[in-house]
Amino acid sequence: MSKRILITGASRGIGRAIAEKLAAPDVTLLLHGRDTVALAETCKAVQSQCAGVIKLIHDLANEKGVSNLISQVGDDPLDVLINNAGIAVVKPFREVTSDEWKQTLGVNVTAPFLLMQRFVGQMPPGSSVVNILSIAAKTGFSGWSAYCMSKFALEGFSQSVREELREHCIRMINIYPAATNTEIWDDVAGDWPRDKMIAPKEVASAVVYALSQPSNVAVENITLSNAAGNL
Repeated sequence: MSKRILITGASRGIGRAIAEKLAAPDVTLLLHGRDTVALAETCKAVQSQCAGVIKLIHDLANEKGVSNLISQVGDDPLDVLINNAGIAVVKPFREVTSDEWKQTLGVNVTAPFLLMQRFVGQMPPGSSVVNILSIAAKTGFSGWSAYCMSKFALEGFSQSVREELREHCIRMINIYPAATNTEIWDDVAGDWPRDKMIAPKEVASAVVYALSQPSNVAVENITLSNAAGNL
């Protein structure tokens, strides 16, 4: 029986890199994204290597979108849930609009909460939840208040849920990358040294390493830093 792995935000960047690394003949990938064209490209890239690929096109910024995704995933248990989808609003905190704040909370905090709440009860012992957090879950950065708020929130939530899941032998794996060269930077003002950032495939490799451990071993927290110093 194939493993079922759900990855949110799989259209591009870290999510796509994770999908490519986890693709295997005994794996069914459930890949979520909002960009139908980019998601189709990800699915095409992994299709031949997998037992199956399921496209999930939903907007996680609102609960209806999350609910529709949950319905499409169905009742068969997941072996791995990877909360990767995220958005970043980068501006002084006094300029952050109410809608931007709610959208950031929706995608980065509420969606992982709802997905974990729905799926972990059916996940078998030895299965895993992976949260792609950020060093912004531990350190505040000027201009990134909404983003840091959401990552700090998911950090605290996942730490608590980890303790609740121990008795069920479900692993909670948190990944904390430093600045990673993804499309998120396309909309961030400033001259950012993209060539010095971590590559998405390196974050994906960390996820694969954590998941590859024996089911009784939990690699709970992985921080990926730039050896020459973070940006």
